[in-house]
Amino acid sequence: MQAFSTIIIPAHNEAMYIKACLDALLRQDVSAGSMRIIVAANACTDATVNVCRAMADDFADRQSQLVVLDLPEPGKVAALNTAEAGLELGVRIYLDADVVCDPAMIGQLHTALSGTTARYATGRLKVAHAKSLVTRAYAVFWQQLPFVKSGAVGAGLFAMNAAGRARWGNFPDIISDDTFVRLNFTPEERIEVQAKYHWPMVEGFSNLVKVRRRQDAGVAEVRAKYPELFENDHSARLTKRQVIALALRHPLAFAVYASVSFAVKTRRPGRDWTRGR
Repeated sequence: MQAFSTIIIPAHNEAMYIKACLDALLRQDVSAGSMRIIVAANACTDATVNVCRAMADDFADRQSQLVVLDLPEPGKVAALNTAEAGLELGVRIYLDADVVCDPAMIGQLHTALSGTTARYATGRLKVAHAKSLVTRAYAVFWQQLPFVKSGAVGAGLFAMNAAGRARWGNFPDIISDDTFVRLNFTPEERIEVQAKYHWPMVEGFSNLVKVRRRQDAGVAEVRAKYPELFENDHSARLTKRQVIALALRHPLAFAVYASVSFAVKTRRPGRDWTRGR
């Protein structure tokens, strides 16, 4: 079957989340056409593989294909590279296993990536409602950061056409694959479609610190290994006046965000790929 678009989902112990992710793909509107979904389950010790394989017939009924790879080697980068091995170039969508896409997402991404000029696309990021007050407060401030407000963030979901994917070979062994990919494109080459995707933040203070520390280390690693890519980083920083204004408007959110930022500096990061749950 010729796939309309290829969607790659790396997954490590995502049994509690991945069904909702796949259900959302089954609900994509007709503009999505047929899809080829590759779940690269890596070193899973839960029911992730079984949950996914049980849905294969549902995708076949939708004239789409669900392929589940049960990989013994852990790691997101290895999972991505294994999933891509031997694939033809075309529209390529990379999706985290806990992300839920609105029904128009895949069709809008494919439309945005049509043509032969290199393009990168993502949707409108909507932070999913968190259970903990700390995470909800952190999310309020995080969404006010210039990097987020400028759009085309790509956290949890990014895509590119064939010309865009041809800009590098295998994914390098780095922490922040999304930063590496986004900075392979100029701001003018990045597109944010109108469809939303629902991206969860980890719950609780300690997990926020853990994930934030890893994110910061990932960006620093890309900067050290690929400094030329940061010519494509045009994101602004909050000015002191803006920080003060936000702190007055959202005092609890500011206190939580500032506390997480301070805690991040107290311990060195690890390199394990984890959701921090």
